[in-house]
Parts: sequence; C-alpha cells; structure tokens
Amino acid sequence: MYHVYLSLGSNLGNREQYLADALEGIRGIATVDCQSSVYETEPVAMLDDADPFLNMAVGIQTTDDPPLLLVQLKKIERKLGRKGSSHRMSRSIDIDIVLYRGLAYEDHTVTVPHPALTHRRFVLEPLHEIAPMAVHPVLEKTIASLLRLCHDRHRVMKFDSFLIPTP
Repeated sequence: MYHVYLSLGSNLGNREQYLADALEGIRGIATVDCQSSVYETEPVAMLDDADPFLNMAVGIQTTDDPPLLLVQLKKIERKLGRKGSSHRMSRSIDIDIVLYRGLAYEDHTVTVPHPALTHRRFVLEPLHEIAPMAVHPVLEKTIASLLRLCHDRHRVMKFDSFLIPTP
C-alpha cells in the first residue's frame, strides 16, 4: 500500500464544484486519508489571462504504482471536462501526483516526487497543512523545510469553501 499526496487545482467555471467532484472521483479509486483546506492562489507561469486558482492537497492510500495512478487521475480530469494537457493554460481541473511517501520514480509518463514541488508555494502550503513532516525522498527534507526554503512569493490564501468542508 502506498501513501500518496495529490495536488488539486481549478481556475475555470465553478472552481469549488470541480474540486468537490475531483475529490469524489478520487474517493472512487483510492482511500482518502486527509485533505487540506482550500486555498485561493495567484496563477503562476500561465500563457492565458488566467483567473485565480483554488488549490488543495489530498492524502490517499492506493495499491497503484505511479503510472497506473496517473492513468486513473487523467480519467477523472477528462470526465470533469479537462481539455488538453498544457499546464500553462486555464483548466477546469488539474490533479497532480506530488509525492509517494518513501518513493522516487521516473518514467516517460510520470516523475515522483513532482519535479516542480519545491518551487510552488501553491502546492507546498496545502501539503504542509496535512503532511508537514512528510519527507521528499530525493532531497531528504521535510515539507515544512521545503516550504521555509521556497522562494515563490505568489499569493496563497485560505478560501472559505462551502462545498468542501475542512476535515
């Protein structure tokens, strides 16, 4: 059994509903252990005139290895209207695998831990809320340490979500 952390984000349409629907889809393929609050964040490195994102982190347990989990998550994204694969365009939903506890993995489809994890405050803040002592298996630093060392200064603020109650 793997313990995995995911990052969810949406900046199109009913952002809260997309997060809630993604969370429900994830519950259909894995056991959800924990979830962070919802955060409103500034768009980072976008090619279009992007609206703010809603982001959150989710901890799951799964028997799926990274490539198989990625396939399952992409199905959820497509079901929720995700078009294309550019991470630099606005999107209804984005579900990223950010960390498999104790595992580093890379192939042509997926890299774990997520290669941009250490540079993205919008991922680290919610992840810190649910797993501050989780360790990046390559850098051997905790999420709390990575957040302290992060140079990203984009706005990340808690968002009062009515559709996604905080645990």
